[in-house]
Amino acid sequence: MEIVSGAGPDAWGEVFQPCRGRYQSPVNIVTRRVLRDDCLGPFELIGYQNTFHGNFTNNGHTVQLDLPSTIKIKGGKLPVPYKAIQVHLHWGKEGGPGSEHWIDGEQFPMEMHIVHIKEEYDSLSQAVRDRSGVAVLGFFFQEGRSANKNFDPLINALKNITQPSSSTTLSGVSLQMFIPPQESLTKYFRYDGSLTTPSCDEAVVWSLFENVVLLSRTQLAAFSQLKVSNGEQMVKTYRPVQPLNGRPVYYSRGHVALVSSGLVIMTTLLSSAISLHTAA
Repeated sequence: MEIVSGAGPDAWGEVFQPCRGRYQSPVNIVTRRVLRDDCLGPFELIGYQNTFHGNFTNNGHTVQLDLPSTIKIKGGKLPVPYKAIQVHLHWGKEGGPGSEHWIDGEQFPMEMHIVHIKEEYDSLSQAVRDRSGVAVLGFFFQEGRSANKNFDPLINALKNITQPSSSTTLSGVSLQMFIPPQESLTKYFRYDGSLTTPSCDEAVVWSLFENVVLLSRTQLAAFSQLKVSNGEQMVKTYRPVQPLNGRPVYYSRGHVALVSSGLVIMTTLLSSAISLHTAA
């Protein structure tokens, strides 16, 4: 979730003074400690493939693309369907470390959050009153050797919103363009946490996908051209990781491998049985 940028390390305590609680985000996920959850199945991404025209804004702390409410998600052990409201990103400086969540102590260059709220709510402010009112799909970015053409419309639009409170229309894009192929989205981490901007409401079901999005170094660095209200670069737009405080982090992948192994074992046993029967 978005964070106040440009505050600098010495100001973090002051910026996040309103943020209290034991279920704060982001966190560092230690993969050897995650728990397998066989019920964390695939998501149904509704409308992710549809193109739309969205308002793309420099809001002074990140860039945000507003999404049509016809985009929804189901499955993934979510209690109800959730509708999309916006997508935003967090980045470092000139392509350096900038993700909010860390994996095994590694901070990625960028992280994208697609924010959804339960269908029954009209706004984020309503949804955060519900412990599971918000569902965020998080995607990590890595540096690739070549440019990711799918991101050209978004990155080209950055030059139109370099100043805070400026906006433009992003036309003819779809969420499907900005994420890995849907068939690769079965591997993800899940935990309960908070928004990462004050007042950091503890109302978020986080799903962080293992498969990364690749952008070139030039594309990653393009976000550093944006400005904050004091005219400085909009860089290092992330909140530091927070204590887990005993919260479990679940992982969706393990049961797939176990099922596959089971099938191999079962096939071997059946083949042996057939061979013995034939020999007899």
